[in-house]
Amino acid sequence: MDPATPMRVLVVDDSVVVRKVLGEMLTSNPATLLAGTASSGEAALAKIDELKPDVVTLDVEMPGMNGLQTLSEIRKRYPKLPVIMFSTLTERGAASTLEALALGATDYATKPSSSEHLASAKEQIERELVSKIVALRGIRVARPFAQLPHAIPANKKIQRRIDVVAIGTSTGGPNALAQLVGALPGELPVPIVVVQHMPKLFTKLLAERLTSRSKLLVREGVVGRRLEPGGVWIAPGDFHMTVARRDGDIVLDLNQGAAEHSCRPAVDVLFRSVARTFGPHALAIVLTGMGSDGALGAKAIRDAGGEVLVQDESTSVVWGMPGSVVAAGQADDVCALPRIAQEIVRRVTLRRWMTRAPSPALKA
Repeated sequence: MDPATPMRVLVVDDSVVVRKVLGEMLTSNPATLLAGTASSGEAALAKIDELKPDVVTLDVEMPGMNGLQTLSEIRKRYPKLPVIMFSTLTERGAASTLEALALGATDYATKPSSSEHLASAKEQIERELVSKIVALRGIRVARPFAQLPHAIPANKKIQRRIDVVAIGTSTGGPNALAQLVGALPGELPVPIVVVQHMPKLFTKLLAERLTSRSKLLVREGVVGRRLEPGGVWIAPGDFHMTVARRDGDIVLDLNQGAAEHSCRPAVDVLFRSVARTFGPHALAIVLTGMGSDGALGAKAIRDAGGEVLVQDESTSVVWGMPGSVVAAGQADDVCALPRIAQEIVRRVTLRRWMTRAPSPALKA
């Protein structure tokens, strides 16, 4: 799609108020165009055939055919049509949204609470939903893995021991993390720290979902938690997560400092702390996501002597974050998603075999 062409949006929601407010906002934005509305899943499927929208916003909880059922049917009929789930910020809404992402939703946004003033509610919708619709202009949905080209060959130069893996991701991240973490061995000899752009409630449920699908224990980060080999810690929603050396251990810390790239947690915040704490013994991974969060942090990692791998464009839902790292010249390798877990294991285990010495940066 031409970046100058407005995105034609079909709004699917059983709430008259939501359809009206979102419709007005889309109409007033020069980058978007309201193609139509639907109050049910059944009506949405008929409207897609009729209106051929560029993107669909889909309510999670609707009577009759709910959002998950509607999404499943959309994916059967229109596998490449971008769908953004619009859900409530509740544990039930978060669980349904994660299920929707697993079923192939492109992204999600959280609805304002009913107690919010209209002006602040519109501001949240603009930030959470409309901006994501605009960012999808010209972006295709990633192809099925079976159709992907072979991974780009890995850089063969092996230099320094790896003592931590730091991962940053956003749009498309939950599924990418499920595939990546699920492919790692349970005896991985280094810890993993992760920033996934998500609000509170979502990150806890994501950690539980990843644990159920992998050999590793995945948890939300907790202040003072000591990093241990084989553990995976995800930054909690609305908190930046960092690592620091304390009394000979490497521990987690959380803070609610200013958002970066309009995000908290932010990848750059985590990556900078990893660079300070682990120096040349860090491996950073930037996965699919909108925006450029992670590019400055990747530079900090490499300036400290560490390495950075990024997911390639063909396997990314959105190549914004990994693409920005490549554009900045801060990627050591670009790999298809199915290859990244192999690269982590290869680099971590080979270097530990080469050094045959206890880690100077992390107590086992």
